[in-house]
Amino acid sequence: MLRPIHISEGMRIVGRSLFAKKHGTFKYSGDAEEICKKIVSDCWSKKRNYFKASNGHFSEFYVRDFAYCAEALMRLGYEDKVRQTLEYALKIFSKVGKITTAISPGGYAFDFPCYSADSLPLIVRSLKAAGAGDLFHEYSTLFVNEVRRYHDKVFDTRTGMVKKHRQFSSIKDWSKRNSSTYDNCMLAMLREDLDELGFYNPFHDFDIKGSIKKELWNGRYFYEDMDKRETVTGDSNVFPFWTGLFTSREMARSCIAHMQKAKLDRPFPLRYASDTAGQSFVFLNSIVNNYEGTTVWPHLGLCFMDIAKKYSKSDFNDYMKRYARLIEENRNFLEVFDGDGKPFRSLLYYSDEGMVWASKYLYLLK
Repeated sequence: MLRPIHISEGMRIVGRSLFAKKHGTFKYSGDAEEICKKIVSDCWSKKRNYFKASNGHFSEFYVRDFAYCAEALMRLGYEDKVRQTLEYALKIFSKVGKITTAISPGGYAFDFPCYSADSLPLIVRSLKAAGAGDLFHEYSTLFVNEVRRYHDKVFDTRTGMVKKHRQFSSIKDWSKRNSSTYDNCMLAMLREDLDELGFYNPFHDFDIKGSIKKELWNGRYFYEDMDKRETVTGDSNVFPFWTGLFTSREMARSCIAHMQKAKLDRPFPLRYASDTAGQSFVFLNSIVNNYEGTTVWPHLGLCFMDIAKKYSKSDFNDYMKRYARLIEENRNFLEVFDGDGKPFRSLLYYSDEGMVWASKYLYLLK
């Protein structure tokens, strides 16, 4: 359901997109590494002390974007700023009594487009990455309530998996999916992390990882969701490994090979899919057609490269070279690209710029 915050944020984003379409994105000087270092610095909000998702139109706190980069930011020496970001977000979440997908530049917490299946798991994972267990306990009332709410909204106790035929905000938040592999991996990751933290865990007695393998692994790759279409999709075959749930070299290499066969890593990592046949989208998708269809997404690509670095070193080295060329060609780190590797654009939208994801590129260089 659209709320006033969605309208105001949408207008702000469209306005900046139209400006970028006319004038272009900002051009940094230097090589890929120097450009990314400048971008990460620019993503720090000195006014509110948190890492923004970008220094472009997503100049807000996004749980998903921050969490994907939390470990990288820690390893790059931003320990204090990572903690300050978590303190900033948890203070606002505690005030409104819930964890949401994002916090607007003005400090308003909101979900988009609806309740998220990954916000709670990714906040918990970020706290782990930051070694900030004290914050977890400081905000224990918030977390107990949110774990219960997540259990009620997302978890099906009969199947031990994410509820079927329910729409949740997710990495592909413009799509409608049926108990997706990504969402189930977030659920299973939450189970593991709550156990490790010794916190209240209503999922403890369920083998969620086992259910994922039984229902969504076909022996070659992971299905996108419980509809079990044959299409190979990117996030479905990255996050079983990125979350640490699955560590089989044979499984990982099989998933990488099938993503490569489907050309999801072309022209660089990674597409969500090579086609959108059978995929349903929310009605807003018509405004930014194909935004999460066959487009290339660096945040997904960098998580994929985390896996390639571990299981397919030669491919990883090639991908890093492609990213260096991409960053230096655009003199920026952009959000999303079309199938030809050009910045994504539609009637009212233009790819965001200055993404905090640049921190993951820097971390992967090490």
